Amino acid sequence: MVLFGGILSIKAISFLVFCVFVIAGLGYLLGRITIKGVSLGTAGVFIVALLFGAFLYLPLQNQLMVGGKTYVSNALKIVENLGLILFVTSVGFIAGPSFFGDLKKNFKSYILLGVIIIFMGGLSCAACIIFDNKIYGRDLEEVSAMLVGLLSGSLTSTPAFSAAKATVCDSAKFTADQLESIVAVGHGIAYLFGVVGVVLFVQLVPKFTKADMDTERAKLSESAPEAPSKLDGSEMDLDPFGFCAFSLVAVLGVLFGSFKFGNFSLTTTGGCLILSLIFGHFQKIGKISIMPQEATLKVFRELGLMLFLIGAGVAGGASFVKYFEWVYFIYGIIMTLLPMIIGFFFARYVLKLNLLNNLGSICGGMTSTPALGTLISTAGTEKVAGAYASTYPIALVAVVIVSQVLIIFFR
Repeated sequence: MVLFGGILSIKAISFLVFCVFVIAGLGYLLGRITIKGVSLGTAGVFIVALLFGAFLYLPLQNQLMVGGKTYVSNALKIVENLGLILFVTSVGFIAGPSFFGDLKKNFKSYILLGVIIIFMGGLSCAACIIFDNKIYGRDLEEVSAMLVGLLSGSLTSTPAFSAAKATVCDSAKFTADQLESIVAVGHGIAYLFGVVGVVLFVQLVPKFTKADMDTERAKLSESAPEAPSKLDGSEMDLDPFGFCAFSLVAVLGVLFGSFKFGNFSLTTTGGCLILSLIFGHFQKIGKISIMPQEATLKVFRELGLMLFLIGAGVAGGASFVKYFEWVYFIYGIIMTLLPMIIGFFFARYVLKLNLLNNLGSICGGMTSTPALGTLISTAGTEKVAGAYASTYPIALVAVVIVSQVLIIFFR
């Protein structure tokens, strides 16, 4: 079996699959533990994956080795990307029917909120860079690379991470490769709280505000009413479950997301999200249905989220233990909490968004895929995905620009 540029045995592949299912099983058990009405849910999988990466990364590394080279990072990236494609494409299809109506009604609010969240993240990052340079006397170029990595991790933003690495360049003290490694370390340190912090936030806010979820769901339905189905039952299904249509959109989304405009690209996440929103909106081409079954989308959404958290969590756990420093971890917490809290109060008191639209937009503005999965469970409705999908592209572009500006400014 040829894979990752080398030949991996069936035994090695089986071991990887075994690890994935062990992490998933234990993660869901952990996620079921509820303390005062708060639980990790699917994010429990992420915690177990982190622990696995921290303590058992070496056995996995040894199993996925060919000719003295290990392919564990490649294998985990495949698991992560497969999960991301399944999750994001499902969310797009689910949100598609009502997406454009919701976007038209709240367009300015979503743009403004996405920009404010990322701007506050960038501002807090700049403040931490200056503080660290003044207090600890570390080299400004090194600190800026580390903290922009922390920013991408605190916002769980792979595009920002990639953009920061692409922007660093050789200097008198550091090579571009050294600075890229520093960016990667910062990303790994902040990623843990970047996931867990937003997941807990979307669960705790409804409890602290004593929100009545039935009332909030009704408000959400008023601002994002259910769009009538464009299917009349006479359309031809390509297959009983909609796998064919789903696969087609996933392929087109990956291709669309791979196009680069300078250093910027929509990435797999953005490409699959936009294409699935469009297909979900139109639902059919002529007499052919391009809308997967609702049950298929729900299963793919959960399966995708699980695989994404495992792939990202195992790799993140290994980096977290290897490079952890308390001061950097605290910086990451600040960069997660400050933009999220300010964004929430701005949306609530200035934009007057209802609670579920607010939290959905926060998930999109923080580019947090895991938090959306948790919010759907907490809210008891798939409609919150619309606010996420509307804010996410704005935040995606803004965080890439902010990351590059910070690297250039503090160079």
